[in-house]
Amino acid sequence: MPEDTMQHATQPEMTVGLDVGDRYSQLCVLDAVGDISETGRVATTPAALTRRFGAMPRARVVLESCTHSPWIDRLLTALGHEVIVSNARRVQLIAQNNTKTDAVDAELLARLGRADPRLLQPVHHRGAEAQADLAGIRSRDALVRARTLLVNHVRGSVKAMGSRLPACSTASFARQAAPALPRALVPALTPVLTEVTSLTTQIRHYDGHIEQLVATRYPEARALMQLAGVGALTALCFVLVLEDPARFPTSRAVGSYVGLRPKKKASSTSDPECHITKAGDVLLRRLLVGSAQYILGPFGPDTDLRRWGLGLAARGRKNAKKRAVVAVARKLAVLLHHLWKTQEPYRPLRSVAA
Repeated sequence: MPEDTMQHATQPEMTVGLDVGDRYSQLCVLDAVGDISETGRVATTPAALTRRFGAMPRARVVLESCTHSPWIDRLLTALGHEVIVSNARRVQLIAQNNTKTDAVDAELLARLGRADPRLLQPVHHRGAEAQADLAGIRSRDALVRARTLLVNHVRGSVKAMGSRLPACSTASFARQAAPALPRALVPALTPVLTEVTSLTTQIRHYDGHIEQLVATRYPEARALMQLAGVGALTALCFVLVLEDPARFPTSRAVGSYVGLRPKKKASSTSDPECHITKAGDVLLRRLLVGSAQYILGPFGPDTDLRRWGLGLAARGRKNAKKRAVVAVARKLAVLLHHLWKTQEPYRPLRSVAA
């Protein structure tokens, strides 16, 4: 997650570039004048990193965002170091280097972090508790996608035999599809339906756990659920991904943070219309788009946001409805952040009341 405001007033006495690997990490230490004072390798384990950096004077440690970076960030910060986790998308100097090695990557990270950390667009890792709770939401999403894959497999197999299963919700699919299976496919597809039933039970368990978290540990998410189309899942995911609303100087910055802002490739008189950046958390962006589809759909209540989105979709341009959904999702993210920060009641037709 991009850290929106980060100040590094003084030049550190020591800068360490850490190229993190799954088993071992390469490090490069620069002194106060930028000369290499030490290189080496350390095992990528909490114990090894504690021994290596625990005895080191306070330094600026620079590493790329990766699978291991959250716990390394928390560990080195607790040891008293200034940790900068660079956005992997910004360090093209490493990815496109013709002489790419772990040692070279570690040195480049150290020099970039020593020059100006803002060039790395540092990311902010959430706390351990929030990361664990967000893992539950991601696990639920993985189960939903697995269930969808199995349901599509069953429907496709039945169609290939010249039959068709009844239309129904995913939650009731296994119960309604079982008696409609062709006799020849019963041995092949019955175990799949059993697995779909099991996945549905587990998904419901996650749903109950999410509602419990909102009610007990994250009550601030309830303010976000005032909007139609935003349930406990979307509200909790929004709170856990952003973690601290004060990180953003304005609510408008959240639209860019979740990757719903169009790219800019302006040059001279050319300013083409580009696709959205798709930066940030993929799951949160997908949930926001799903909420936007409900808001613009036939069951969405009359609100300022719905009226604005329908007006955008009615302009008649190519893919106008898809563009409107993305635009409403971006405005929804901004509105959710505002409600979270202010905890004020939501007014669906504020412009009409005004």
